[in-house]
Amino acid sequence: MKKIEHIGIAVSNLEEANKLYSSLLNTKPYKQETVDSEGVVTSFFTCKDTKIELIQGIGENNSIAKFISKNGEGIHHIAFEVDDIIYEMKRLKKLGFKVINDVPKKGADNKLICFIHPKSTNYVLIELCQKIK
Repeated sequence: MKKIEHIGIAVSNLEEANKLYSSLLNTKPYKQETVDSEGVVTSFFTCKDTKIELIQGIGENNSIAKFISKNGEGIHHIAFEVDDIIYEMKRLKKLGFKVINDVPKKGADNKLICFIHPKSTNYVLIELCQKIK
């Protein structure tokens, strides 16, 4: 794993959260994107070498809406950049980590992604990200 790629924050209202984080970070989001496969809209901010991803669910049948109804708004996941997502998935499975999706999928910001189940990471949802080349 190379570095923390981004911190994902679940929000109920992306427009309001964009205003808040624009003020907080003194910058505008550099990208907003709908990820249909996840049922979410995302907005990305840069903070030095790390990114902040704000995530709003579309409708009620998605992981973000479920997360917010159970936990409220807040940190949803920590994403780590990797060079080879397939290798990292195999390596982590071999070590006993539970991978949520067996095959990487296209995520936001031109990345292949997969998630590690929080029950195998002390209840922190971990995302692996590999830039699509």
